[in-house]
Amino acid sequence: MPLVKTSTWSFPSIFSRNIFRAHEALLGRPTFGYWAELERTQYLTCEEIKRLQLKRLRKLLSSALHHCPWHAERIRKAGIDPKHLTWDEFKQLPLMDKEDARRHGNEMVWKDAPGGIYRYNTGGSTGEPLIFYFGRKRQAVDAACRMRARKWWGLEPGDREVFLWGAPTELNRTDKIKQIRDRLCNQLLLNAFEMSEHHMANYIDILNAYQPKCIYGYASSLALLAEYSEKEGKQIKIPQLKVVCTTGEPLYPHQRELLTRIFNVPVANEYGARDAGLMALESPQGQMLVNSEWIIIELLNNKNLPVADGEIGEVTITNLASEVQPFIRYRTGDMAKWSSETCQKGRGLNVLKEISGRQTDFIIRSDGTVMHALSLIYVVRDIPGVRKFRIIQKSPKFIKIKLVRNPKHWTDDKNKLIAEGIRKRLGNDVDVTIDIVNDIVPDKSGKYRYVVSHIKHS
Repeated sequence: MPLVKTSTWSFPSIFSRNIFRAHEALLGRPTFGYWAELERTQYLTCEEIKRLQLKRLRKLLSSALHHCPWHAERIRKAGIDPKHLTWDEFKQLPLMDKEDARRHGNEMVWKDAPGGIYRYNTGGSTGEPLIFYFGRKRQAVDAACRMRARKWWGLEPGDREVFLWGAPTELNRTDKIKQIRDRLCNQLLLNAFEMSEHHMANYIDILNAYQPKCIYGYASSLALLAEYSEKEGKQIKIPQLKVVCTTGEPLYPHQRELLTRIFNVPVANEYGARDAGLMALESPQGQMLVNSEWIIIELLNNKNLPVADGEIGEVTITNLASEVQPFIRYRTGDMAKWSSETCQKGRGLNVLKEISGRQTDFIIRSDGTVMHALSLIYVVRDIPGVRKFRIIQKSPKFIKIKLVRNPKHWTDDKNKLIAEGIRKRLGNDVDVTIDIVNDIVPDKSGKYRYVVSHIKHS
């Protein structure tokens, strides 16, 4: 697509902050009120936050009992009185998953919730998208949690921020209004769906002219831009920049190192999902802090029991701001570990040690061993001449690799090197097929997945 000229003017931060405050109030979102509350509650003790969670959990289940028939039936079957709910009773509630939300969505929604309900959908990168609803409260809580985390990095609402994010091909009236609002709030969008070399050269010029204090986007898109900058010697010079925030997909160590080096600032990862909500954000101390006042995270093993600190478990969440369509003990399909540490700055928020991605981002050996995606990513990534790749596992003994190569630095023996490296990790009986392609496009959501496994594992 042709380049679209993007102006790089901005407003004083205080003006944009007040515009954003007025915008949120006009829409009936108490974002700034929640933000002020979060600034205080983050320093409660863990026990005080647990009491706050239980209070909000009782309120959520009471609302679900009266307004959401599917949840009401489950609450009654469990013999729970939401007003007197205990943690032990909460853990007796059955788990729910995407298929439940897909099949019974209409029975989960509080259709006449105050403030209205708003339709969303997940990106559908692992299959059929999930359509769901949430209200002004959930929108405000997510925004307030992000504002709190930005403040950890010395950022305030209204500071210049660039989003490397998916954008519609054609703007309708609503998109155009949103575009104006974003610019008034000092937010500038660069299209992550258009990452050709001439677009990336333009993006770097825009970044250098706009001088944002924060850059936010998909980890893979930001890494692609950094790779282009390094390869072409087109420097990114943003003295005002304080942090690069990544989201939407796993942030791999090599991506973090690259982004830190090219942008010359720390990288802060963010963990969330459209359906589950904004769950955790990285602090300047390198800790992944959960938004514990509004999100309950359980890490469960294959018997649905809590794992110990340092053990991997499936992320199962309860979003305490999700009363329009409650997500209660919701299995996300993501895998993570708890840290045994507490917040180094004295916050009472829970700390995640590691977020390993979806179950479908793992590789399964024929003996049943579950392997992290990095075990194969490093095999392919370290071969000179590899530009892009995607590893697809269809069965324990079949791996397909889609590969975009640089013809100037490619010899046929490199196919053999890749296949040998894969077999060293998975076994000599594994069939490795390599398809040379012209490009590998991101998912519809804009996310880029290095590894896709079609094998279910417990």
